[in-house]
Amino acid sequence: MTDPCNIAASLPRLAREQPDRVAMRCPDGAGRYTRELTYAQLDARSDAIAAGLGAYGIGRGSRTVVMVRPTPEFFLLMFALFKAGAVPVLVDPGIDRRALKQCLDEAEPEAFIGIPLAQFARRVLGWAKSAKKIVTVGPRWAWGATTLAKIEARGSGAGPQLADTAPDDVAGILFTSGSTGVPKGVVYRHRHFVAQIELLRNAFGMQPGGVDLPTFPPFALFDPALGLTSVIPDMDPTRPASADPDKLHAAIARFGVTQLFGSPALMKVLADHGAPLPTVQRVTSAGAPVPPDTVAKIRTLLPDGAQFWTPYGATECLPVAVIEGRELESTRAATEAGAGTCVGRAVPPNEVRIIRIVDAPIADWNDVDEVPDGEVGEITVAGPTATDTYFRRDAATRIAKIREALPDGGERIVHRMGDVGWFDGEGRLWFCGRKTQRVETADGPLYTEQVEPVFNTHPQVRRTALVGVGEPGRQTPVLCYELQPGVGADRARVEADLRAIGARHPHTARIARFLPHPGFPVDIRHNAKIGRETLAAWAAAQKEPHA
Repeated sequence: MTDPCNIAASLPRLAREQPDRVAMRCPDGAGRYTRELTYAQLDARSDAIAAGLGAYGIGRGSRTVVMVRPTPEFFLLMFALFKAGAVPVLVDPGIDRRALKQCLDEAEPEAFIGIPLAQFARRVLGWAKSAKKIVTVGPRWAWGATTLAKIEARGSGAGPQLADTAPDDVAGILFTSGSTGVPKGVVYRHRHFVAQIELLRNAFGMQPGGVDLPTFPPFALFDPALGLTSVIPDMDPTRPASADPDKLHAAIARFGVTQLFGSPALMKVLADHGAPLPTVQRVTSAGAPVPPDTVAKIRTLLPDGAQFWTPYGATECLPVAVIEGRELESTRAATEAGAGTCVGRAVPPNEVRIIRIVDAPIADWNDVDEVPDGEVGEITVAGPTATDTYFRRDAATRIAKIREALPDGGERIVHRMGDVGWFDGEGRLWFCGRKTQRVETADGPLYTEQVEPVFNTHPQVRRTALVGVGEPGRQTPVLCYELQPGVGADRARVEADLRAIGARHPHTARIARFLPHPGFPVDIRHNAKIGRETLAAWAAAQKEPHA
């Protein structure tokens, strides 16, 4: 008998084979790692919680908002919900309050599980009014209902729990960060989660027995299925750019961390700190292109033979392609000359194809126009992790998904990444930016990742952002720039330098307006994606460049 298609299906096996192996270590809020779960405890306690949730009325198919910090309770809850066949709804807690309410209203959950602060906000701000089953993680205040402790006690002794979930059953609704628009609920089916485990294992050669430091906590959900121990870092996961590197290093050294995941902002924290990472054999960084200087610095901190991977993908489809740091560094000169950022080769069995850029929906693959290698177009991907719909967002689904008939009579969904890029002659994919952030000038389009790295070579410039002012087709390209911390450079001299840098390449020579900015807006999930839409509105309001 085969296991159900469920990310939690491997837990009972691991609990039998390695009952005393630590699955998860979590800080206690005072900087100490006093909280841990073995595989046996994670399996048995999630069984009890799953049974208790079922008795309370949260069972198969129940859409359930989870607003819990990355504590043992979060991971116990998530595996319990998967075991119960319920549908966890995850929303980034740092998004705009109105957008958060909209996400929760759209999800129309039947249940809401949260810490006391989340429950207080639910009551005061009117979140998730459809939720009738309320569970508090921690002390219950005036809103009544029940607590997680009571749920677990109620299910204690019920025995193994694992719903017979099918591949196409909905497993979760994960809202995007909304960094380039209103957050959308990505519908994950059980087959998507299971496929992600396989693709991650194969792409990075992950072997059981390692110790992972996932600075984006949801990624820790994959660790038990991969046979890894998770060490949850002592940091605010919504502010990776503000993480304390000493705390990260202390956890890495204490527990012998062999691999870590972090956004480019988190990588920069470690790179700037400069301390070696002698136990780490594998680093992965995603969420936005990793600056070349950061890649180079992190690689010097790793032991010989360690790998630095930068997977390319999105909430809707991950991983799509990967590249290792050594190869990425070899492409740095091309990136700084305007080629874009090389994101490597497609992860099998993904099929990545480039189509001509259009902003309208494309219903059928027969209606697309594929472009040849070397030409920039929109990146599309078909594969086992490509999700097929957004929850109750039909218009967004039509924009992002294309149906493709297969030779065997079946069909599949092709996901439009919303990114532009091209393939080189070696089969490597080059990322050139978001499709919605391209600048359409009278002389043709400019793409952010083919422009900004050219100017980012200026030693006193921390980063740049290309935006367009005016109507598409007649937009004026504007380069916003942010100086390195502590640099009090003369604006006129910096601008003259940037003009000289831009003059070296035909596409960047077209940029004639430069605006200094005190600090770019970035996404709340990874602190790495620049809010170019916000910057474009700001740039349009600037009559003259100012210091």
